[in-house]
Amino acid sequence: MKQRIAVLGSTGSIGANTLDVVARHPDRFEVFALSASSQVDLMLQQCLQFRPAFAAMAQEEAGRALAARIESSGLPTRVLWGASALDTIASHEQVDTVMASIVGAAGLSSCIAAARAGKKLLLANKEALVVGGELFLAAVKQGDARLLPIDSEHSAIFQSLPEDPATWDARVEKIILTASGGPFRTRSPATLRDVTPEEACAHPNWVMGRKISVDSATMMNKALEIIEARWLFGLAPQRLQVVIHPQSVIHSMVQYRDTSVVAQLGTPTCACRSPMAWPGRSAWRPARRHSTSARWPT
Repeated sequence: MKQRIAVLGSTGSIGANTLDVVARHPDRFEVFALSASSQVDLMLQQCLQFRPAFAAMAQEEAGRALAARIESSGLPTRVLWGASALDTIASHEQVDTVMASIVGAAGLSSCIAAARAGKKLLLANKEALVVGGELFLAAVKQGDARLLPIDSEHSAIFQSLPEDPATWDARVEKIILTASGGPFRTRSPATLRDVTPEEACAHPNWVMGRKISVDSATMMNKALEIIEARWLFGLAPQRLQVVIHPQSVIHSMVQYRDTSVVAQLGTPTCACRSPMAWPGRSAWRPARRHSTSARWPT
């Protein structure tokens, strides 16, 4: 049976990678709803390709513009707009899986709506846990939702932990998140006062949005990921560690009480592909020249 997916933030890099998986596996996935903030042209293209039942825009002006173009195109897609629209599609009874890739705290409400509705929730929005961790996890428990992390580091940790979460505290010594170090890894701290926004966004491995690129350049993104890991995996902060790994091949590791280390390795690209197929795995081959989400370190 196909998974009916709602992609929240479909015009971003995670959303685009999610739709690429859907396109490669039409026998396994079906797009039920898409959402974006303001990119009307790209959303229209996605609607023409995937013909979702719903398309939601965060901004009313963009929503009205999309609705007019959808109507003229003859698509059956229903267009919604506003914050409540995201909650509506995330909790819709016909949705099986929600890809939550809206950037920032703006994605918290729809994540909670999906959790309370008991969806399989693929979480790429780390801020939802950072700003609302306890509330969010209470919603997951209330709805008996399945929460799967999408960030490459947290997905790697999830894949490296024992299957039974009840054993994590007793069996695991610590979690080790990897960090590329960003574009200023080899720079002297004394020179950082003079860097430009363009330099901060020129990540050596990844092609990302400007906010997350700056967060990565300052290492603030890794601080947010530590908070996210604390909520996702329930270990004390003292048992969370970060190591610099510029090649970005080891996505993260788990060290067990017996000193053994289990790591997840892979090509440096979007991690959303593995959790989408969980508990199985989908075959796919990355295009080496595709730069939406990654450069290829040498």
